[in-house]
Amino acid sequence: MKHCCIGVLAHVDAGKTTLSEAMMYTSGKLKKLGRVDHRDCFLDNFDQERQRGITIFSKQALFQYGELKVTLLDTPGHADFSSEMERCLQVMDYAILVISGTDGVQAHTDTLKTLLEKYRIPTFLFITKMDASSLSRNDLMDDLQLHFSEDCIDFSSEIDEEALAMLDEELLDSYMESGQISTEDISKLIAKRKLFPCFFGSGLKLDGVPEFLDLLEKYTLEKKYPDAFGAKVFKISRDNKGKRLTYLKITGGRLNVRTPIRYLPLSGSSAAEEKISEIRLYSGQKYDTAETAEAGTICAVLGLTGSYPGQGLGIEPDSESPLLEPVLGYRVILPSGTDPKTVFPKLKQLEEEDPQLHIVWLERLGEIQIQLMGAVQIDVIKAVIKDRFDLNIQIGTGHILYKETIANTVEGVGHYEPLKHYAEVHLILEPGERGSGLVFDTACSTDELDLNWQRLVLTHLEEKQHLGVLTGSPITDIKITLAAGRAHLKHTEGGDFRQATYRAIRQGLMQAESILLEPIFQFRLEVPADNIGRAISDIHAMGGEHSSPETFGDRMAISGTAPAAAMSDYLTEVLAYTGGRGKFSCRPAGYRPCQNSQAVIEEFGYDPESDMENSPDSVFCAHGAGFVVKWNQVGEYMHLGNILAANSNDSSASSGNESTLTEKHAGSKRQVSIDEKELEAIMEREFGPIRRKSYSEATINAAPERKLSSPKKERLIIDGYNLLFAWEEYKQLAADNIDLAREQLINTIINYSAFRQIETVLVFDAYKVPGGTGERYDDATLHIAYTRENESADLYIERLTDEIGKNENVRVVTSDSLIRLTALRSGVLRTSSSDFIEEVRDTLRQMREKLDKQ
Repeated sequence: MKHCCIGVLAHVDAGKTTLSEAMMYTSGKLKKLGRVDHRDCFLDNFDQERQRGITIFSKQALFQYGELKVTLLDTPGHADFSSEMERCLQVMDYAILVISGTDGVQAHTDTLKTLLEKYRIPTFLFITKMDASSLSRNDLMDDLQLHFSEDCIDFSSEIDEEALAMLDEELLDSYMESGQISTEDISKLIAKRKLFPCFFGSGLKLDGVPEFLDLLEKYTLEKKYPDAFGAKVFKISRDNKGKRLTYLKITGGRLNVRTPIRYLPLSGSSAAEEKISEIRLYSGQKYDTAETAEAGTICAVLGLTGSYPGQGLGIEPDSESPLLEPVLGYRVILPSGTDPKTVFPKLKQLEEEDPQLHIVWLERLGEIQIQLMGAVQIDVIKAVIKDRFDLNIQIGTGHILYKETIANTVEGVGHYEPLKHYAEVHLILEPGERGSGLVFDTACSTDELDLNWQRLVLTHLEEKQHLGVLTGSPITDIKITLAAGRAHLKHTEGGDFRQATYRAIRQGLMQAESILLEPIFQFRLEVPADNIGRAISDIHAMGGEHSSPETFGDRMAISGTAPAAAMSDYLTEVLAYTGGRGKFSCRPAGYRPCQNSQAVIEEFGYDPESDMENSPDSVFCAHGAGFVVKWNQVGEYMHLGNILAANSNDSSASSGNESTLTEKHAGSKRQVSIDEKELEAIMEREFGPIRRKSYSEATINAAPERKLSSPKKERLIIDGYNLLFAWEEYKQLAADNIDLAREQLINTIINYSAFRQIETVLVFDAYKVPGGTGERYDDATLHIAYTRENESADLYIERLTDEIGKNENVRVVTSDSLIRLTALRSGVLRTSSSDFIEEVRDTLRQMREKLDKQ
């Protein structure tokens, strides 16, 4: 018994699902033959699929025919859902390409041909609807050999062995000697994609279906797999109970329930290890559970929370970037009164299932954006969101998705040093080959920066979509190399290098000569000979390029590339001026420099310096407080020398642990050579003896002191967790990492209190931390207090306000009713968390304005 995973592909309305139904019925898998128009097909079970009569989501079915055990993958045929189809190609052993006998090769067939070539999938062709076709087999074979492959051979009648032998030199030699071609020879030709067997019939009438299954049983080969475990993830979905399913193919060894899988989640910087809790073998909507999945098996597993389509597990590598990607972005319009930041995490679930959606929150615009392939997908995504989240959204007008790159090499510097934090990163940004994407590397010595910090920088480079400075579009085709970096023995934490890395990229881009890129389509246009002049004129007007016209009887064809913005509605025009006789197909083919870049840039009106989420500026520290340095002045403050300048002057870098610290002094630059011990001594003299902070409640062990030294005229007491969860930005972050959210809130309050010169007490409730005895951390204007085990924040704040409320101007920040009542009894001022958030934001704006003026 051999086992094969066979996918079914077609252009829309070709009869693909009907053929899948016929194959399962003929094999005995189905007792009743379903029909698309009757809305009772075994695999099209989503409401939108049955209403529209098209496949939207890929599904699998299991059946056996003779000695062939088949996992059948039914994929979408509509171009709007091509990304779903392309993900399935990664796990197919063979493909069945369905061609409508009434239409012949259609526009989308050319895209399918390209994908099958890319993934090297052996392919059988079934030409269906022959009961309703006015075209002869000879006409259709000519069409296939012209538009799909000249190696298409008709297998529905007697096979021409001499034609088969001509497909391979070794086979031809063997055939000349023996005069025979074996079944194994034919199977190998198919497996090597040197032969594409074609079969004619009707899925609806079951004509030729048994013979076609005989063909599959006879000429398919079972793949051989290694003993070591490997798997390829191709789909993420959720069942009707909301459980997360990871669909994968076992490509080596075997997978057992309760097996721990170690992998790198898409959103994680470190490897995760999770156990497989359940293995499901789906056939339609139903499934059987299994304890073991052998190599070659397609299954859905539970237990993986960070897996993603295209991911390789075990020995299996990750897939390359998909060929088909959307070129249009859309604004998601939410119902009135709906908080977009609440909706955004829900919509991100959909991106897990379809990564091509690229759902993003644009802070500067205050809106959610999504990338889609076309009008049908827009309707479907609205229906899915309504069904899953009970939200009636609208989708705005589409806009072209531009990208940006650079034309010259620059060095970007990012420095992040608010009080008791430290990181500096130097990145070299170089133009890359067109289509290379972003490439990351390091050329930094481990004597200068430890390997663990270098790995962290590379992780931060990879984890985020970095934006350009012309239109705020994603950057691409750039090699980014870590050239130098510095950490501090006591004050550096992981988040510091994230900030320094992000700022280094933006600072580099601000210096570079940026280029705006626009998406282009690769097209093929076939028209009656009388219309070829109009076709060529249109392509020239679009700014496209094309080949010399090819002639096929009374028809002519050209192929080439043109801007996606100009080709979006061109099929309608082609059908109009050819009287419905023209054929036009196109697919994304990468990016090239935009032809009208200045107009596009002006239309965007993007200001990179006001984009605070992607700041090019750096943060330095002096006199116990952090301050912002504009991107074009960072060179005067940075602590490491300029790497590019040093290389161009052919000067060698300093040896050992020595580095160059540049200080701004009396309007000029003064360079001081120091080593790590001297740098630490300077930090100690500047800030005083400070022990490394740990914000984890699990390490609380010092007794609290209730009275604060050096009382000020005004004092602020903040209920830490109440403020954190009232602040939407930190609340969302806390859902993934409470420690990181708390750390970032502390940094914000440090800046606020230092600028306002208000002595502040930030109280965090450690009520449920076992063994917690309370702990305090003191900065210049900020005191951080954790409560003892079994001591709540409201009790701590009540005691503190009783002690100092009568003699000092105290204000309590919280939205907790009990704490506000306590403050009222103590006679101190009260501010809600929401009001205080606005106060902090206003303070931060004032800080930026003041620094800008300076």
